[in-house]
Amino acid sequence: MGFRAGIAHCNFGLRDDESEGDAEFVRKLAQDYNLNFYLKKFDVKFYAKKHSISIQMAARELRYKWFEEIRVANGYKWIATAHHANDSFETVLLNLTRGTGLSGLNGIAAKHNTLIRPMLYVTKAEVLAYAKNHNLEWREDRSNNTDEYKRNMIRHEAIPVFQRLNPALEATFKITSEKLSSANTLLNEFLQTWKATVLRIERDTIKLNIPSLLSSSEPGYRLWYVLEEYGFAYRQVAQIIESLSGIPGKTFFSPTHMLLVDRSEIILEARTNHEKGFEWIIETHDNPVNFENQPLSLEKLDAAPRFETLQDGEILVVNEEKLIFPLKIRGWQKGDRFCPLGMLGKSKKLSDLFTDLKLDLFQKQKIRLLVNGNGDIIWVIGIRPDERYKVDEQTKNFITFSIYSRSDLDKI
Repeated sequence: MGFRAGIAHCNFGLRDDESEGDAEFVRKLAQDYNLNFYLKKFDVKFYAKKHSISIQMAARELRYKWFEEIRVANGYKWIATAHHANDSFETVLLNLTRGTGLSGLNGIAAKHNTLIRPMLYVTKAEVLAYAKNHNLEWREDRSNNTDEYKRNMIRHEAIPVFQRLNPALEATFKITSEKLSSANTLLNEFLQTWKATVLRIERDTIKLNIPSLLSSSEPGYRLWYVLEEYGFAYRQVAQIIESLSGIPGKTFFSPTHMLLVDRSEIILEARTNHEKGFEWIIETHDNPVNFENQPLSLEKLDAAPRFETLQDGEILVVNEEKLIFPLKIRGWQKGDRFCPLGMLGKSKKLSDLFTDLKLDLFQKQKIRLLVNGNGDIIWVIGIRPDERYKVDEQTKNFITFSIYSRSDLDKI
């Protein structure tokens, strides 16, 4: 057909000499067809144990990652695998036993990104018949004959029952799979359009409008459609929906994200945004510091600077003589107080300030404080400086604290 192609083989070493025989068979096959050959051995058992996954899942992750590396490094366009129609039907039955949505009933996709499966239209029987008719040799994996794996149980025990009920099982499944795939495509197009009307993304925060969600049909399924890509399970969605009619502030967690039910919005952020206990030390005014995604720089001045505010960032000017190094940047703690600029020395709890500003739980967790060596809060960073450290007519030496977001740095 004119394609430049290569053959890649993974040796997982699970069947001792048989695994070595498989590798040699494929190497010779590539040689006979004058194709590039790529071979790699994997310690799949170690990988599975390290990541707490099954041997089958570990093998899948390892091989597809390696296939993609080969594709990119050698300029190939596609990764082609030999999955056939029976594999697709087995996948549907496996998904049903685990629990699945509409997409899980489609079977195996013929194309996904750079992965293609050009043999999905033929059955296993047709593949074997072709091989026999053309005197093609092949090797059998003896593990296929056992019921040790769930897929083999479905292949050996469940599918024969379906075939007795419907001898034309493969043909009817193909038609059903095409219908389900089309229905899933149409549903996704509809939900993508809907999602754009209710979802807002602000930097690293995702917000979903609660009234709009609840006024829609099937709010649970719609919410699952939004949250699935962030690692939330379908069973959690019912709990989240139920919480929408309760007191705001309830939180839910996926392995990667944290969800907050606020007053009128569902707020979603990565869990790494809420790690606690970190402190950043500023030894001297010549010691800028990067904390999280916000670099803080210091500059010593002999004359009063122009006061200005940068887009997506702020500058604070303080009286250098009042600073006691080392300074510290930390998260806020219960009981923290400071003297907000303009309050003429009256102290205020940070928790009261946050209430006045109507900050949600996520916003509070991301607050960072610039703290003097004596424990005073100099700056609730990006929000409010302390009255005690402002500059006045008697100030002779100045230090500026400049904080920028990453988007500012890209512009400089």
